[in-house]
Amino acid sequence: MADPQSSTLSSQLFSDYHSHPQGHRVQPYSQQLLQPWIDSARAKGLNDIAFTDHDRFHAGVDFEELDKLRAANPDVKIRAGIELDNDPQTSAAGRKWVEKNWDKLDFVLGSVHYLDDPDQMFDSVPDGAEQFVGRDINEVYEDYFRRIRDIAASGLVDCLSHLDLIKIHGHRPCGDVRAILNETLDFIRSRDLAIELSTAGWRKPVDELYPSDEIIRLAIKKGIPFTTASDAHSHAQLGENYDRLAEKMASFGIHEVCVYEKHKRLGRACTFNI
Repeated sequence: MADPQSSTLSSQLFSDYHSHPQGHRVQPYSQQLLQPWIDSARAKGLNDIAFTDHDRFHAGVDFEELDKLRAANPDVKIRAGIELDNDPQTSAAGRKWVEKNWDKLDFVLGSVHYLDDPDQMFDSVPDGAEQFVGRDINEVYEDYFRRIRDIAASGLVDCLSHLDLIKIHGHRPCGDVRAILNETLDFIRSRDLAIELSTAGWRKPVDELYPSDEIIRLAIKKGIPFTTASDAHSHAQLGENYDRLAEKMASFGIHEVCVYEKHKRLGRACTFNI
């Protein structure tokens, strides 16, 4: 059997289900804004991508522009998506928008970016690290995963993104958190949701895939499916570190990833070549 950690391993990973063409501001969808993302996907061998801007920027999402983009690029599956988070100021409106447009959307990510500070995402770098100062990290983890379960319980998401984002600044629980992880993953499985394998962690201070190896192992045992994602905020970041992700997936024996059409989950095989 070939060594999955071989530096000559290459991937046929084909999907990126976490991308932000608007970045962190409202930029109305247009062909000028979106076509570079399709060109980048095609150049990297990706043929199935989901646009998942943050729900606070839903005003920029234009389903007619997405239809035009699909017509101009029939070789790439282009999914209409959104990332629904727990922003205390905007998520109520975001949820209403998702409910209103559910039938137009293919895919909804659920995420947690806020803890107790309503004005700042805890994962902002470097300022968000201040929210952890002087706190019991075990309690922070418990609070975070409770919020993850709340998002999963909303009935408005298909997949959980960067599941252990809470580790972004390098904080680790002091004790055994398997009970929290098991409870959370069991809940995700009971809701028939997926979780993403996100390369974004490799470009953050924690320098680790989201989620951790421990969570991946537990998810596999529980039969939770996976999507692949880069959390790209520039079209240049699409599929970032996918060769590295392919090595990780091969080491775990993961040979299928999920794609979505109108919230219907389909499994597609991915292959790794030496």
